[in-house]
Amino acid sequence: MAVSGYRDAISDLYDGLTVLQHRGQDAAGIVTFDQQFHLKKANGMVRDVFHSRSLERLRGPMGIGHVRYPTAGCSSEFEAQPFFVNSPFGIALAHNGNLTNSKQLAYELLHTDFRHLNTSSDSEVLLNVFALALQRQRSIKLTPELIFRAVRTVHRRCQGSYSAVALIGGQGIVAFRDPHGIRPLQIGKRKYGMKEEYVVCSENTLMKPLGYEFVRDVLPGEAVFIDRKNHLHTQICARGRLNPCAFEWVYLAAPDSILDNVSVYKARSRMGEFLAKQIKESGIHLDSIIPIPDSSRAAAAGLADKLKVRYREGFVKNRYIGRTFIMPGQAIRQRSLRFKIHPIDLEFKGNNVLLVDDSIVRGNTSRKIVEMAREAGAKKVYFASAAPPIMNPCPYGVDIPTTQELVAAQNNTEKICNMIGADGLFYGKVEDLVKSIRVGNRKLQQLCTGCFNGRYPTPEVTTKLLLELGANRNQTREDHMAEDDDESNKALSIL
Repeated sequence: MAVSGYRDAISDLYDGLTVLQHRGQDAAGIVTFDQQFHLKKANGMVRDVFHSRSLERLRGPMGIGHVRYPTAGCSSEFEAQPFFVNSPFGIALAHNGNLTNSKQLAYELLHTDFRHLNTSSDSEVLLNVFALALQRQRSIKLTPELIFRAVRTVHRRCQGSYSAVALIGGQGIVAFRDPHGIRPLQIGKRKYGMKEEYVVCSENTLMKPLGYEFVRDVLPGEAVFIDRKNHLHTQICARGRLNPCAFEWVYLAAPDSILDNVSVYKARSRMGEFLAKQIKESGIHLDSIIPIPDSSRAAAAGLADKLKVRYREGFVKNRYIGRTFIMPGQAIRQRSLRFKIHPIDLEFKGNNVLLVDDSIVRGNTSRKIVEMAREAGAKKVYFASAAPPIMNPCPYGVDIPTTQELVAAQNNTEKICNMIGADGLFYGKVEDLVKSIRVGNRKLQQLCTGCFNGRYPTPEVTTKLLLELGANRNQTREDHMAEDDDESNKALSIL
């Protein structure tokens, strides 16, 4: 997120990142600017990274912030965002998404452009591509047109998904969205006397609590520049067609957000309503429908309303444990689940229950939850996924892993049902998912549904590229696991 106003931005940035914590719990960072840059970032939740002393020194009316979501199955404190380069002007950048040609760009930056990279993060690559494009404008005075020209260069060089915000020292805030609009980006404003202050962020869920009015979504290929006098400039820098990620509505986004004019809550509710037809046709008897908190509640409610079956909260969620899907590593996810969700035995004992989740990725979590329901005394345990079977990895920044790890890519519905120990399994359909979202915005012609049906919006995504990205992902994970083992051995030797 980015904030530009007339008072110190740190309160809005800290509170805003706290509201956006559901988008990433691995690391957090904020950089502000008055006459110099002030940066604080580290691994951990927002509340753990920032303390009163660090908040006091993060001064300045402009700033950007980020919560990190590790999509390589591991995490590193060196890859926490925002990233910073000192030339030109000094630029800090935070990025949501994934560059599919990051490896090629990193090679070009090092061997052709002679720019050094400190990490393997594609966000650092994006920052350097933008900084280099800006530097080549060769102008002391930075005008909106020079900014937009640099963003056009970014669009020409970068492939994949990217919604980014950048803070340019003494100049202003820049934000831009890739030509397909895969990841969300939105603008809000609020009054400060007769003037206006701005926020640019992934989700408008944070705007009302901070006193901002939602203005609109940043368009695909559009760039936004808020200059140092707080004047807003926008321009379409690349022509594209909106293809937002359908998984935002399935899981990633907060239920009270509205993305590309579609309510996340209503879309999830409609996913449940579409599921009702096939469950009704199955002829199974249900005593209650129980969501797996939190992101499946709306779908379960829509499903229960349509089937006229009672809706019950059968699981208590420990709110002090993060979202298990976005935790780094399967072992951590598995251990956290038992602590995170506890069954209410009375809602299961002797009942035929339908458990509703937003999606099934690896299947391990689903199996554990079915086990919990049976241990709590359920007579029959059926399972429903609001999302269709996830058949393919995501190259655009969602931690949907390699095909080998996806349970639906290797098995049919009947086999998955046996694997998770359910008495019946139901999946949403791709066409129903698209309808659920498009009802809210008929102008939304296309969605990225690549993880469900292999239809990716950017042409460079091929089977070969997906295999390469998967191999890189596994290698990175192995490297970090080896590092963790080394650290553990060092600690044991000290003891």
